[in-house]
Amino acid sequence: MTATLLPTRGGRRGLEAGMLVFAALLATGAFAAVTYAHGASFTVQIAYYGAGFVVLFLGAHLAVRRFAPYADPLLLPLLAALSGIGLAMIYRIDLANADSAERAGRSAPSAYAPLQMMWTLVAVALFVGVLIVVKDHRALARYSYTAGLLGILLLLLPAVPGIGATINGARLWLRVGPLTFQPSEISKLLLLIFFAGFLMRKRDVLSVVTKSILGIPFPRARDLGPVLIAWGASLGMLFIENDLGQGILVFGMFLAVLYVATERVSWFIIGLLLAAAGAVIAFFTMPHVQPRFEIWLHAFQGNNPQGPSYQLVQGLFGFANGGILGTGWGQGAPQIVPFANTDFMMSSLGEELGLTGVMAILTIYLLLVMRGLRAAIGVRDSFGKLLAVGLAFSLCLQVFIIVGGVMRLIPLTGITLPLLSYGGSSTLSNFMLVALLVRISDAGRRPPTPATPLVDPAAAPDLIAATGPERVGPAEPAKTTPAEAPAETGAPTAPIAPTAPNAPAGSGERAP
Repeated sequence: MTATLLPTRGGRRGLEAGMLVFAALLATGAFAAVTYAHGASFTVQIAYYGAGFVVLFLGAHLAVRRFAPYADPLLLPLLAALSGIGLAMIYRIDLANADSAERAGRSAPSAYAPLQMMWTLVAVALFVGVLIVVKDHRALARYSYTAGLLGILLLLLPAVPGIGATINGARLWLRVGPLTFQPSEISKLLLLIFFAGFLMRKRDVLSVVTKSILGIPFPRARDLGPVLIAWGASLGMLFIENDLGQGILVFGMFLAVLYVATERVSWFIIGLLLAAAGAVIAFFTMPHVQPRFEIWLHAFQGNNPQGPSYQLVQGLFGFANGGILGTGWGQGAPQIVPFANTDFMMSSLGEELGLTGVMAILTIYLLLVMRGLRAAIGVRDSFGKLLAVGLAFSLCLQVFIIVGGVMRLIPLTGITLPLLSYGGSSTLSNFMLVALLVRISDAGRRPPTPATPLVDPAAAPDLIAATGPERVGPAEPAKTTPAEAPAETGAPTAPIAPTAPNAPAGSGERAP
């Protein structure tokens, strides 16, 4: 007998509910700590954010149990924990900005925490909607080319005059009245569906090798087309939209799915060489890229700390001020860093939670990525495997790009920290990303459907009583004696003795 290590369906429900309770306590405790550090006692805001958080993710939990009962029980609690920490930090920065404006004699700026709560509400609704609409992830493979076309159109839409808006030097936004939306966040998911469907069909062709260099087999030159197209699209995003982060993200996602589909290290090497060539081209041909390298390489030289490198330097000072354990919720000064609630959310958390808090947050991200890869391993179809790998890797790469930039490991790119930073489009896309992982995980962990028996065992006694035991079950071949065996079978037959003349017919007597 073999014992399973997977929890039962009821055990999964209990584990997910318990982890969600922990995430709710974590978020509510963070809100309370920020409020008390600000000098206020229990306020309506704490009850508002705490109760709203619990209601939102309780609804998401019920939806997962209803529409994806076999899904990984850790995916939703990890999502809730990151969202709760991000909401608390955005609320903390709102209070700090209001205090700074009051000391300067200015009116308090707009608060972002209520808007983020609203976006989280919409994101949870989209999370549930994905689980309801996408009943089987394999159905997405039929629309892979349509998804790719829509993804490309969404990437190019901000470049259309009169529709797109330029914010902080990047033309990534669509302005609808007072609201702005970043379509590249949704296009990321559509392009991943296209990458998974395309490479599922072309993996055999792209796996063909012709020659080896230093023992590494390389593909045919004519098979480089998809990689070159993805590379050119990434450079096009740099030229048209002045966005370094999204270009790196799109090319990195394609490269990861390509490597998993073909299992060829050569594709990874080719991708790194193309990325290095793209960086050189961007540095010498794009004027907005060179200042980023200058800020990165010479952050503390000359007037850079007070000028172009001010944001990066203040973020590094925030990490240093936090130390190992941090200053504590509400005890730091994250408002000094420009865009502390978006691009530099990690430096804000690093100041008040310290190295310990930063490592805990990165561990939550790591667990979320690992569970996504575990869903890729468990699912049985190739499309689901490639899609889950792409989703998990895109989350991992996005965290690396923004955290590496804030910590001066790589140049700054300007993308937001997923699930933590303020941003409506980023929040929506990442909740949908986790919903797809939940759907794929449910398919991979669902037990196989048992075969339907020809006869219902429960109805067998009634069937026997109605038809007789000889009519139930499969018919057995008629038994024949050697004498009755057909001649053409070649079976030997014994001679039959002649019947005695005076013996009555059918008596069975035989002549001596």
